[in-house]
Amino acid sequence: MEVLSLLSVLILCSLVFLLVFACLFDADLTTIFCEKFGVDIKSKLKDKVIWITGASSGIGEALAVECLKNGSRVIISARREAQLESVKSKCLEVIPDSKSEDILVLPMDMCDFDSHKKCFDQVLAKFGRLDILINNAGRSQRARWEYTDINVDISLFQLNVFSVINLTRVVLPHMLENKSGTVAVTSSSAGKVGAPFSGTYTGSKHAIHGYFESLRTEKAGTGVDICLLCPGPTFSELLEVAATEKAGEQFGDKMSSGDKRMTSERCAQLSLVAIANRLFESWICFFPVSLVMYLNQYAPGTTKLILSVVGPKLAAKIRDSKNAMESKKFS
Repeated sequence: MEVLSLLSVLILCSLVFLLVFACLFDADLTTIFCEKFGVDIKSKLKDKVIWITGASSGIGEALAVECLKNGSRVIISARREAQLESVKSKCLEVIPDSKSEDILVLPMDMCDFDSHKKCFDQVLAKFGRLDILINNAGRSQRARWEYTDINVDISLFQLNVFSVINLTRVVLPHMLENKSGTVAVTSSSAGKVGAPFSGTYTGSKHAIHGYFESLRTEKAGTGVDICLLCPGPTFSELLEVAATEKAGEQFGDKMSSGDKRMTSERCAQLSLVAIANRLFESWICFFPVSLVMYLNQYAPGTTKLILSVVGPKLAAKIRDSKNAMESKKFS
């Protein structure tokens, strides 16, 4: 009995420590530990060839800047070529020793699956290899579950899931042949916990975890790493272009500078910490989202009970610093 009592105390103390940690830091314990005591990111990423999708704004743009700061050569892809050129100009401006030849602007529509192989061929023609693929392209959603048109579900899964899978399948044989490489995927805190008023988005991110957890297990020992990045609320154009209940519609809301969100720069920094340290998964968020993440991981039943008491409106406010569903669009 004494051993069991001691074990119970240790488990309780560990849980309390994790919950306190979640209230104080902006990522999970492993990610923060690696940031403080892990590998030197610059030494790991210097001269690496990194392909970033969804790189025209937000987290993708910040990732491009951070990769170049660490001496990487980058490929930036998105549909908007003008925006990509703007990102390239910003990189060359803010990083004094960066070179134009280290940045390949590669416009690509992720949902045009036939273009993936052609684009990858351009990457190899330019740099000769690919070391890291960061699947960052995706779209969020603000919608009521029961009113969502099935075509919205199909469209979001095409972009958030199937395009990511297809591009990875194009790239993976190259990495397996070289016995090295990293496939990173920008998932979301919604990939771990059900987010209200984002049923399709949440489902797509849960699907991403299923696909890539399976891939990680299947390719263990091959030299190819799988890294799932789970950001919480982050400043970006996310709300403006988010899907709604109606096919082809954009939510069209803007984030406020006073919102409780992580900067895209900080999110990019922590993402690269996770990639450089070969982490399986990284939670990139702060209180109260981080607390929900830990509770859901170690006490899922209790978390679901708490969320049912808190209610969807307060949960939505925690996510967006307001209840975005109070928009007249959904009245």
